[in-house]
Amino acid sequence: MEPREQHSAGRGGGSKARRPWVVGVSGASGTPYAASVIRGLLHAGEDVDLVVSRAARLTLLDETGLTLRDAHWQDDLRTWLARGADGAPDTFEVDLARVRYWAAGDLAAGPSSGSYPAKGMLIVPASTASVAGVALGLSKDLLQRAASVTLKERRPLVVVVRETPLNGQTLKALVTLDEAGAVVLPASPAFYAGATHIQDLVDFVAGRVLDAAGVPHQLYRQWEGELRGGFGGLDGSRREG
Repeated sequence: MEPREQHSAGRGGGSKARRPWVVGVSGASGTPYAASVIRGLLHAGEDVDLVVSRAARLTLLDETGLTLRDAHWQDDLRTWLARGADGAPDTFEVDLARVRYWAAGDLAAGPSSGSYPAKGMLIVPASTASVAGVALGLSKDLLQRAASVTLKERRPLVVVVRETPLNGQTLKALVTLDEAGAVVLPASPAFYAGATHIQDLVDFVAGRVLDAAGVPHQLYRQWEGELRGGFGGLDGSRREG
């Protein structure tokens, strides 16, 4: 494994103690959701610790044609996050200075310990396998271990389950996570925000994830009790006319 120090793209500047959000990406379909959440966190000035499961790498390859390699994670992650949900490259500008990457098999990584100063964890998307593993308290990889640590430390855990239909065993696991204090947030796009593009639908789900984490964003038009059209995103390309 490469030296641990090389897993950080930057220190975030200044003397302020780093308290990242851990973002876990599992093997469920929905890698654009993860990309939008990460971009939203970075846009809000949050630090991010990224854990991508082995299954998620296969899903990323299948959905985008992109790879994510431990030894080249900065270049690969920058290419992924810059891509729009429609597959268009270089749609977004991305600064990885606040991102730290941990290999999924590294069970000695920072997020594996309760003493690691994380704000909480967002699993997006969350596969049924990851949901079951976290509900049972398994630690087969760093993603599951970090989620277990998040729960035991009473930190916010948002689980963005992406599966349909849901069987009884998965529903029971989701109830278990809810009772343990996690927020179960299905990847269910809404249309009241005036979505006209696939990116709008993806950003709506990502925005709801950030809402649950208490992170401010401009990913979708929040409901204000009145009917009106239009949609606003971070790139400013879809505003009310």
